[in-house]
Amino acid sequence: MFVKPKDRRSVHDPARGDLLPAAGRNVEPSQYWYRRENDGDIEVVTPSQGAAPDKKVSTK
Repeated sequence: MFVKPKDRRSVHDPARGDLLPAAGRNVEPSQYWYRRENDGDIEVVTPSQGAAPDKKVSTK
């Protein structure tokens, strides 16, 4: 699911250990993100056409 912080809020991303960027990010759906949505901290959106996907770290 793609989420963005609402109203310039700082929202912690526990899976990455940093803050959710203002442009948003793909995250694994979980109770944490559903709670953030219910509390009004984030919004679930469709990523824009020009948005670059998150880079994956190579394990080779």
